[in-house]
Amino acid sequence: MLIPAVVLVTIFSYGSMAGVVIAFQKFVPAKGMFGHQQWVGFQNFHTLFSMPNIGAVIRNTVIIAVSKMIAGIIVPVAFALLLNEVRNVFTKRFFQTLVYLPHFLSWVILSGILINLLSPSAGFVNILLTKLGIEPVYFLGDPDVFPVTMVITDIWKAFGFGSVIYLASLTGINPALYEAAVIDGANRWKQTLHITLPGISSMIVLMTVLGLANILNGGFDQIYNMYSPVVYSTGDILDTFVFRLGIEQAQYSLSTAAGLFKSGVSMIFIIISYLLADKFTGYRVF
Repeated sequence: MLIPAVVLVTIFSYGSMAGVVIAFQKFVPAKGMFGHQQWVGFQNFHTLFSMPNIGAVIRNTVIIAVSKMIAGIIVPVAFALLLNEVRNVFTKRFFQTLVYLPHFLSWVILSGILINLLSPSAGFVNILLTKLGIEPVYFLGDPDVFPVTMVITDIWKAFGFGSVIYLASLTGINPALYEAAVIDGANRWKQTLHITLPGISSMIVLMTVLGLANILNGGFDQIYNMYSPVVYSTGDILDTFVFRLGIEQAQYSLSTAAGLFKSGVSMIFIIISYLLADKFTGYRVF
């Protein structure tokens, strides 16, 4: 059963690693990857970091990724706590299913829906804001609003599925602790504060630490399908920047250098995150 997965990982994850040599070449596709290419050392990296917009791209990537990571912990935890308080089984399952659904839809589909919903002229959201006496907001065309829109829509898509982990952690808390708390006169808020949150704190710490590995993953699928040149100043991230360099502008050496830089930083954060996970929660891969 593992053979198909191993083959795919070998071809697309390990086999493609040979292509990193392009980052150190003045690559001409007609000569082939291992042909008589001109080796330029770290010149591509120097050119990359000399580009006027690279600082903004890195800043945007970090801001969007960190915001998603923080909100991606807070919202699922809050939802899991609220859902845990629902006693009616049918109602609980209904809301679970309702919030899980967006997770199984691709950003290609969701972006089309969101572009229509957030349209400044005919979108449902702006029509509602207008009826409330609020000026229409250009969610996907205002550089100041675009990053916030990306974070909120990403959380809306993912928080239902992410809450599964915390709901599972809640089932591991000893019910006797709640019974003792009731005898001591603790209300539901006090029980949540002193029993529920400490009971899932190790899982919260673990998910936060492991999230460090995605510090430079701003979400290519989402942003590429929803951004435009108008919001490049705050919405362009490393993944979309690399895509435009390599695919649209055919600057293969520069795009490979940018991708290698991102992979190197991500590898460092992955190592740090697993060391922290082992130290604070005892989580180990090997």
